[in-house]
Amino acid sequence: MSVLTELYSVVIDRREHPQEKSYTCYLFDQGVDKICKKCGEECTEMVIAAKNQDNNELKNEIADLFYHVAVLCAERGLDISEVEDVLRERSSKIGNLKQFHVSDHNT
Repeated sequence: MSVLTELYSVVIDRREHPQEKSYTCYLFDQGVDKICKKCGEECTEMVIAAKNQDNNELKNEIADLFYHVAVLCAERGLDISEVEDVLRERSSKIGNLKQFHVSDHNT
């Protein structure tokens, strides 16, 4: 079992068995708007850490983002295994560059 699967299992457990003073339960109580806001905040903090070339902070912000994404998946009824399946499928396509449309801005 991957650490993301384990994390997702804990998140699901908190949703099904709410615990007092649980941050995860707080997020579920607040709903999808709050969860999405937290995902956005963590994403921004991750970008700042990367731009500041602070790998210690970067790994922590990525972990925070993964956690909030797991909560978002649970809130929306999307099993984390479905996301893992997409990643697995994409990994089989490594080396296939996408062709980008080139616009001629002079015409």
